Amino acid sequence: MTRKFALAAILAVAALFCLAEPAWADGSTWADEGNEVKLVLEEGWQAFQGGDIAVGRAKVDEAYYSHYDLSFEATVKTFISGQAATDAEYEFKSVKKAMSAGDDGAVRAHLDKLEALIDQQSQILDGTRQGAGSILVEALVIILREGFEAILVLGAIIAYLVKAGRQDKLWNVYAGALLALAASVALAFAINAVTALSGANQEVLEGATALIAVVMLVWVSNWILGKSDAGAWAHYIKAKTAASLSGGSVLPLVFAAFLAVFREGAETILLLQAVKTRAGADSHMVWIGLGIGALALAAVYLAIRRLSIKLPLRPFFLATSVILAILAVSFAGSGVSELQEADVISNTRLPWPPTVDLLGIYPSAQTLAAQGLTLAAMALLSLFALRRARRRASRPTASTAAEAAQSSSAAEASNSLTTSGPS
Repeated sequence: MTRKFALAAILAVAALFCLAEPAWADGSTWADEGNEVKLVLEEGWQAFQGGDIAVGRAKVDEAYYSHYDLSFEATVKTFISGQAATDAEYEFKSVKKAMSAGDDGAVRAHLDKLEALIDQQSQILDGTRQGAGSILVEALVIILREGFEAILVLGAIIAYLVKAGRQDKLWNVYAGALLALAASVALAFAINAVTALSGANQEVLEGATALIAVVMLVWVSNWILGKSDAGAWAHYIKAKTAASLSGGSVLPLVFAAFLAVFREGAETILLLQAVKTRAGADSHMVWIGLGIGALALAAVYLAIRRLSIKLPLRPFFLATSVILAILAVSFAGSGVSELQEADVISNTRLPWPPTVDLLGIYPSAQTLAAQGLTLAAMALLSLFALRRARRRASRPTASTAAEAAQSSSAAEASNSLTTSGPS
């Protein structure tokens, strides 16, 4: 079953390359693409100078969504840093904010800073081009970065089901992940075919999916943590027996698996397609990078499965709960960041912390606040879950109480017979 799932997943990802249109012509340099971004930005400046603020902002959006976000951002994160991409994204927002305020000086200042950043990033990226090797690395990093969190969620949920002796429910989770892959393919096709689904709308969908995933991960993490006490788990097994995960109660696990895969699916497709288009004659290196990345993710998944079998019950549940909690915090930060990119949520820039994409950490008051609220909610829920688990563990089940009563009655009868017998 696991091998069939892995094969289906790899084939689904491979099919994605057929869906997207080329991002830019073969043989182009990063300087060429950077000049294209700056050209669209200057068109926005001209429209703004002419008094059309709406067109000016629309041109800035075009420069970001149709150029920088599609081609630059992932590569900048791979070969420069996440902070460099964050800095550029913030300047895009600052230009639009200044346009809305009608501040000519601020608009020009932010445009100059943004264009300087793009020139700097273009030079660095052109300098790192080393042919096939850089293409392989870029494809590898994309699939690892986008797939790592999903694999952790899937691995934790599946390992939990195995540990609970509910292997019969594994297919439900696999089906949820495969459905998410199919939905990602459909979304990637729609983004390329229908302009209305691209740009800010794509960011809104990704951000909303991430925040829904946060709720599901918090729920699952809290539920598993409640079983971390060995006594609580024994009580749970006796009380629920084989029906514990039957019917609808498995749906939260399936939904969490679906969201984890769907969240990054379409974006991964589009990013890999952009790399493949730029690769030209070295496009085969994209497939090699994808293959290496898929094997690495499969190794992480198998490691989680094997480790779960060897770990004692309490450490396993605690570790699983902590992993899901960390992912929930990461999703909270990245989800809010996606909504900021779509201008749904404002972005209050902070001088700290540095950008850490893997953990969803960005120098923004809104993203940090969302992560703080997630942590606080999980801390409170975890406290209640542990207390409830301990109370349940200390409370005898009906069968245990009956057995104790029978033992007590038998003991009393034995004592009675002993005391009333012949001396």
